[in-house]
Amino acid sequence: MSHCKLNSSILESVPSPAVKPRKSEQTRTEILEAALDFLWTQPFRDLTVNELMSKTSAGRSAFYQYFGDLYELIEALLCGLEASILDVATPWLQGEGDALALLKKSLTGLVQVCYDGGPILRAVSDAAVSDERLEKEWNRFLGQFDDAVAARIEQHQGQGLIASFEARPVAMALNRMDASLLIQAFGSRPRSQPEPIREAIIRVWTSTLYPQIVCSP
Repeated sequence: MSHCKLNSSILESVPSPAVKPRKSEQTRTEILEAALDFLWTQPFRDLTVNELMSKTSAGRSAFYQYFGDLYELIEALLCGLEASILDVATPWLQGEGDALALLKKSLTGLVQVCYDGGPILRAVSDAAVSDERLEKEWNRFLGQFDDAVAARIEQHQGQGLIASFEARPVAMALNRMDASLLIQAFGSRPRSQPEPIREAIIRVWTSTLYPQIVCSP
């Protein structure tokens, strides 16, 4: 099975802006696949439009039918990854029932999504250090999950499921731990095995948020 097939769900989540002409969605997907393949082994700073399009069946000019520049391309990839993460996070963020089981389900999904799309996280976080545009996009990406996790923590605190503490700093700490670990494990090839990463993330989240449930007989 090819890498592109493994990552099809992420690429399918990448939005296609209505303001741009859609000459061929197949070509756009091919460009996204080529970019993702490149990022598995090389940093975003080394990517050029010429090299990218040489890996597709389209000419160089086709790139600009879908993206204004390479930064817009990487933003589109991040947006698709974000949609996939939000989808797998829904059980814990919005679901009702066994909070611990829902959290484990969502974190398992997170690890799988990032196992497939880790280079996107690495590319944006690396470029954010020196590029203001991607710095804002990276902060927006993280901030959205900070808001969602903090809101869920506060909701469960109100239900007596989580102890009383300031929710947002804890949400930020958990999310940034995830980002750092997932980038380190899955940001390039060869990747780490997903199961130890999943177990580590679940252990930290559950012991931080639901220690009384984890430790109960």
